[in-house]
Amino acid sequence: MIPSDLSQTSLSSALDGARMLYLDGRIHETALLVAQEAARKNVPILVEGERIREGLDDLLKLADYAICSAKFPQAWTEAASIPSALVSILVRLPKIKFVIVTLGEDGCLMLERSVDEAPQSEEMDVDILLELVKQREDDNIAIPTCVSSPVTKLRANGVGTVCGRLFVGTAEKVPPSELQDTTGAGDSFIGAVLYAICSNMPPEKMLPFAAQVAATCCRAVGARTGLPHCTDARLASFLS
Repeated sequence: MIPSDLSQTSLSSALDGARMLYLDGRIHETALLVAQEAARKNVPILVEGERIREGLDDLLKLADYAICSAKFPQAWTEAASIPSALVSILVRLPKIKFVIVTLGEDGCLMLERSVDEAPQSEEMDVDILLELVKQREDDNIAIPTCVSSPVTKLRANGVGTVCGRLFVGTAEKVPPSELQDTTGAGDSFIGAVLYAICSNMPPEKMLPFAAQVAATCCRAVGARTGLPHCTDARLASFLS
């Protein structure tokens, strides 16, 4: 599909009643046209940063949320570490509310922008803060969990500062006997985040929920076969 395939009327009507717009950066010219209309209609936009693509920068400027693969943040920002790269993304993209980087079996990191200033004026290096937050993880828990920092003024050397909260989300420790196929795990994680945003789920609940959906997907062969329904018992604590 190219931009000329979309009339203004059809584009506008397609977004009527939309709760979210998700874009993965492909077919960038058409995606940008849709994103611009979504922004005009105040439809929140989530952009996936899997890898650097032509036109992705223009989409990210319109995004309210971003989810990235493990290698993307540093590749896009040239920052020295993933935490520093997340700070850089929020500094460079002032519209972004949060950015998540998925780390496979190591879970995920999320940096959420705060609209309120941190109660303390002292800045903290984001890499140091990450180590402090990770110390609160419980390695004995098999199900996905989440720990976070308080609202902090975060500093990344050579990048700048941003006020926000840093979250560390863990992945489920799926027993080898149950692990079938990781195909689609990333997409299912993103889908769960979209659901969580539309359900006003707080980050502390959203990240374990998305990790649980992704882990459930890995228990069957194929990208869609293992996707859980809302009635799945493993999701009950998140959806009650």
